Amino acid sequence: MSNKVSQSFKDTIKAYLDQRAQSDPLFATSYQKAGKSIDECCNYIVQEVQKMHVNGLADDEVFGLAVHYYDEDNLGEIKTVNCKVVVNHTVELTEEEKEQARKEAYDQFQKEEVAKLRSQKKEPEEKEKKKAPAKPKPEPAFESPSLFDFGDEGEE
Repeated sequence: MSNKVSQSFKDTIKAYLDQRAQSDPLFATSYQKAGKSIDECCNYIVQEVQKMHVNGLADDEVFGLAVHYYDEDNLGEIKTVNCKVVVNHTVELTEEEKEQARKEAYDQFQKEEVAKLRSQKKEPEEKEKKKAPAKPKPEPAFESPSLFDFGDEGEE
């Protein structure tokens, strides 16, 4: 079992910190400190959230913890945390990715419909095979006259 936070969470934190370091020279110095890593930063954030006994934080609060991790030198022991982190961000797909997703969805739908049709076709065949063969109707011992047999005799 992996004891790491999700790659998506790490990527989101790293992207923010990279941008912050470009626009803030003081933070850029902290961001370059030896012994600091994005993995440990993410574990620090999760550890702090757990101490708060909350299930989530606003983006600014999370990013604030990340900056604090790099600014401070004496944070104590930071343990590796096993948890699931949900990152709220929108994924923008290219037109090619959208078209590929549509094609995959269509192909999956088509496979499911073909499977349904095949299973419906097999059901009646299986029922017919399971039925006992029809018994021939017994022939009557004598032929009984039909009502239609009497109607033509008296007319002429």
